[in-house]
Amino acid sequence: MTTFSMQLYSARNAPPLADRLREVAELGYTDVECFRGLYDDLPALKAGLQANGLTARSGHFSVDLLEKEFDRSLEIARTLGNEILVVPYLLPDQRPADAAGWRDFGSRMGAVARRVKAEGLRAAWHNHDFELREVEGGGRPLDYILDADPALEWEADLAWVVRGGEDPAAWLDRYSGRVSALHVKDIAEAGTKTDEDGWADVGEGTLDWASLWARGRAAGADLMIAEHDNPSDFSRFARNTIEAFGRFDKGN
Repeated sequence: MTTFSMQLYSARNAPPLADRLREVAELGYTDVECFRGLYDDLPALKAGLQANGLTARSGHFSVDLLEKEFDRSLEIARTLGNEILVVPYLLPDQRPADAAGWRDFGSRMGAVARRVKAEGLRAAWHNHDFELREVEGGGRPLDYILDADPALEWEADLAWVVRGGEDPAAWLDRYSGRVSALHVKDIAEAGTKTDEDGWADVGEGTLDWASLWARGRAAGADLMIAEHDNPSDFSRFARNTIEAFGRFDKGN
């Protein structure tokens, strides 16, 4: 069964959070994905989820939080009921410069994933576009990250794969069986939606989401997470997206 989730980063510019949690639940989402900016008041966040009957199967955790404050990461995950701890980003000044550096970084992420797995949880990497670009010495960072250890899964953001110049279907096939979730978002036609950084509501952009949804499910993803990095109207985005989810998920 597919879980329809909302990455709450999409709602960061549409406070208050309590209203957005109520709204996504009323629209039919059953799950949300939280991020670092929401973890300062865990009891209130947990209460908001419970009040709206929402789960939080996955959550975003920085590299530093997982490596330097592992116990705190576990506290957050267990308080919110997370199954999957996702590393979402690496700041530019933290990114390795070449293949050897990315190989070492992959080993670090593998060690984190094994530690998370030993606690009965799962770890995953969330990509942007920079992981799809070839680096000095050859290869792409995403391969170095995911190939280091099979304990690390992939939360695939296919729109960023496209912006990285790659074929999302080919990458899903490449890591089939390791794909824990999809970030489901869309890219607007070139030159449009400039006020929304070129992103579109899911189903209204250039990605073939009907096909990618089925391919993602076949690759292992049962958690589909709506995301828009900069919606001008969160309510419109959330409504249009879950309607698209329903169309894509028929038969699943």
